[in-house]
Amino acid sequence: MTEVLLRVLVVAFVAAVIVAVAVIVRNARRGPGLAKMFAPKPAKRIHIVEQVSIDAKRKLILVRRDDVEHLVMTGGPVDIVIESGIGAQSTSGDTRKAASPHTLPPHALGQAAE
Repeated sequence: MTEVLLRVLVVAFVAAVIVAVAVIVRNARRGPGLAKMFAPKPAKRIHIVEQVSIDAKRKLILVRRDDVEHLVMTGGPVDIVIESGIGAQSTSGDTRKAASPHTLPPHALGQAAE
């Protein structure tokens, strides 16, 4: 009886060694395992600057990516970008802001607003 148990244990040990060697070889073929694990992490490029709850479902979120901010509304039927490129450097030297409903030119008398 003990001889059968010993043989079963030897077979189990050999199978475990084969599986361990196969896992080590597979991981070694993927690339630098331990060197990659202990390498310094890259700097974060994106983070949430501020968020405000509008109601129970919707939020306004100000997201910064590479020193440029984006205002996003989430939680409605679709998530939308309200304003993009806040704080971005202008390449053409043009510093005009995007037109909002409050800064549109006045309508001529007698003409209806569209």
